[in-house]
Amino acid sequence: MDEPLASRVLDCQGLQCPLPVVKTAQEIKKMEVGETLELLATDPGVEPDMKAWSSRTGNELIKIDRAGDVFHVYLRRLR
Repeated sequence: MDEPLASRVLDCQGLQCPLPVVKTAQEIKKMEVGETLELLATDPGVEPDMKAWSSRTGNELIKIDRAGDVFHVYLRRLR
């Protein structure tokens, strides 16, 4: 399966909770509805955090991949 094409990439590697969530919320507000954000994070808490954040904010969590220590989180702005 092809990787989703991200409109923007947000690098939060090395940052601990809640910073990846805070920075994601700030970045997605700068994006147009329908655009996709790829979040790069090394904090294992990013997976449950992003699931909760996307359901709370109404944005779409497309998928979460892991390559080594790096989580690749794909989100689509829906509102």
